[in-house]
Amino acid sequence: MTGAEGSPADPLDPGRTPRHGDVSRLRVAMTLEQCWQPVPGGSGTYIVELARALGSLGDVDVVGLAARHGSDEQPLLDAGVPVRKSRLPRPALYESWNRLRRPLAEDLVDTDVVHATTWAVPGTRRPLVVTVHDLAFLREPAHFTARGNAFFRRALRIVRDEADRVVVPSGATADECVAEGIEPRRVEIVPHGVRAEDVDRTARAAWRRRFDVPGPYVLWCGTLEPRKNVPTLVEAFARARRAGLADHTLVLVGPEGWGAAADQVRRALDQLPADAVRLLGRLDHADLQAAYAEADVFAFPSVREGFGMPVLEAMAHGVPVVTTRGSAMAEFTGQHAELVGAEDADDIAQGLVRAAGSSDLDRAEIRTHAERYSWDSAARAHVRVYRAVVSS
Repeated sequence: MTGAEGSPADPLDPGRTPRHGDVSRLRVAMTLEQCWQPVPGGSGTYIVELARALGSLGDVDVVGLAARHGSDEQPLLDAGVPVRKSRLPRPALYESWNRLRRPLAEDLVDTDVVHATTWAVPGTRRPLVVTVHDLAFLREPAHFTARGNAFFRRALRIVRDEADRVVVPSGATADECVAEGIEPRRVEIVPHGVRAEDVDRTARAAWRRRFDVPGPYVLWCGTLEPRKNVPTLVEAFARARRAGLADHTLVLVGPEGWGAAADQVRRALDQLPADAVRLLGRLDHADLQAAYAEADVFAFPSVREGFGMPVLEAMAHGVPVVTTRGSAMAEFTGQHAELVGAEDADDIAQGLVRAAGSSDLDRAEIRTHAERYSWDSAARAHVRVYRAVVSS
């Protein structure tokens, strides 16, 4: 049931002796299975960007942990690190970790510290760091399956009982963790970074032609799930069109998630003229960068987020943002976004109109503010956490 696929001659082989105390070069085992999920989401981006940034630091060796996959099953996201695969497929591996706490991570790879990047938390006798992105399953349990809720609740107990440190992306998630019995001394807030790529005029024009998006547009990006609040955004956009944005299109980008969200969005879209909306689905990285770069406004009035990475990605392109007041997004946007009530379509509509009137100077300031958040900084903060748990 335990064991790994790979050569026993590999320098990351689990037969080596664990080290304790301060070490000049850290061996980190990081769960990467999210990269194979049909919808990797923001946590998938976090995993990939963090793994790449850690690898560039020079004093960390990262190896990924994943379930069994055939040669024809390629991950949707590539973290660029060696991967050790269990002999168990994903459902069995997740349940075994969740219920039996086996296989141990160190049965798969020799490591100084284990980093569970999602709620799939390996059993281990090594120091354990867990990233908690959010506790949405506690706040909106109806948005998840009964099996999913049970899995997440067991995982939360594991984190509470076993994690040496809990990394969270925002103060909002930190507060939720503390409320669930995780001592504040174990919780470390490490905001995500962002990596925006320049998109030249030719690529932007080609993107517009390919997806038939003429004129200015309001962009939303994410997974269509209930807490993203997209039907309310659609209603707000319809009102904003009557209040001065009649020439704008609403562009929705991202995969369908779970629940009835996708059907609710389609019903909400019936109130808009057919030429006023584009439902584009999942875009590859280059097309997503072009979508951000060309947007007139980025709208993300989510009810609840652990961080809200699409907001920071849009800001990195200098795009004016409308997002939720009192949320995790408001923590990092500061005064550089239009903050609105998530359930108030009129408030959102007014925010859209104000954001569309942003000047070039406003956009430059938004971009400069976003540059404060880098994956290099996030990686260094994670290393400080790793070293703290290893040394203790």
